[in-house]
Amino acid sequence: MELGISAASVRRILKVDLELKPYKKVIEPSFSDDQKIKREKFANWVRNNFRKEETMRILFSDEKFFDIDDVYNSQNDRVWAVDRADADEKGGIQQRRKFPQKVMVWLSACSKGVTPLVILDDRTVDHACYIKKVLPVALKYVNKVFGDDWIFQQGGAMPHQHHLIQKRRQDNFPSFINKDHWPPNSPDLNPLNYSIWDEFVNVIDWNKVKSQAILIQQ
Repeated sequence: MELGISAASVRRILKVDLELKPYKKVIEPSFSDDQKIKREKFANWVRNNFRKEETMRILFSDEKFFDIDDVYNSQNDRVWAVDRADADEKGGIQQRRKFPQKVMVWLSACSKGVTPLVILDDRTVDHACYIKKVLPVALKYVNKVFGDDWIFQQGGAMPHQHHLIQKRRQDNFPSFINKDHWPPNSPDLNPLNYSIWDEFVNVIDWNKVKSQAILIQQ
């Protein structure tokens, strides 16, 4: 709709006259009725079984795929030009590979900080990889910061459900939140998903990332 008013005037009205601020849209999962019930049960379970100080000793964990192309966000990167052709010449085109390069990483976080990052550069992570590469890092870090009094959290991904991983947790972890308690489709309950992964993306110089190897170095 044409209002006959300049963009500068619109910004002034929004910021000065109306005292508004721009905010990014927040993406959150859509829950089914069954998932809502499970989330409520989880909240009640935590409330009934953990004191506040105990929740500060939870080690949250997550794996994430980083796709070199998908991290690029065209909505946050604009090129000022007189027309589309001029914009394209100035770097306005982000090419997508037919076979995108991805890197899977694992990280855990707690009230004391984060573990070392584990690069899982294979396309699939099975239980053997998880036992060999991930669990030792989690154990070494959390035993150092909390001793033998802590709680491990992980989601319900298939490798986590393997009987060898469950046995390793039972033998070495003092307490853990298993797949039967952690509600499905609940990334917003994990600080890695609602905060830390975004910070991780922001500290990488994506202009330098042209390959999987460079992404791993970053």
